[in-house]
Amino acid sequence: MATSIRYVNKPSFNPEAQSLRIGIVVSEWNNNITENLFQGAKESLIAQGVRTENIYRSNVPGSFELIYGCKVMTKKSLDVVIAIGSVIRGETSHFDFVCQAVSYGVADLNLKGDTPVVFCVLTDDTLKQAQDRSGGELGNKGSEAGEAAVRMGLLKNKTIG
Repeated sequence: MATSIRYVNKPSFNPEAQSLRIGIVVSEWNNNITENLFQGAKESLIAQGVRTENIYRSNVPGSFELIYGCKVMTKKSLDVVIAIGSVIRGETSHFDFVCQAVSYGVADLNLKGDTPVVFCVLTDDTLKQAQDRSGGELGNKGSEAGEAAVRMGLLKNKTIG
């Protein structure tokens, strides 16, 4: 089962990351989860060499609003944006609509824009699963998003030829 796999790679310092400018859009819904994801992402970025003053944060009310928040961030002079959210299944189909809309919205930003957007939205069945994936038993998906952000930012800026 995928949830039993723990990501253990520790990102290493990369001098090229020092010049990266990274935006992080954080959903305030389930903020006990999203704050942990944000901290994991920020710590990962710094460990890789991103300067603290080059990390920009913006909050949005919920995961659905991440799409617009990321769109706004991509219009700034940033190298990459991370979308951080947490959607936990409830008793209605609202979960499915929000998860699908956010994943399609972030994909659309990546397809149509010039700034990569890293998807760090937990879509869990229970609060325990979200806790386990935001700094608990299964690591911190925010840390993974931080590593992906540096790699995508460097890819964006790489000159070919």
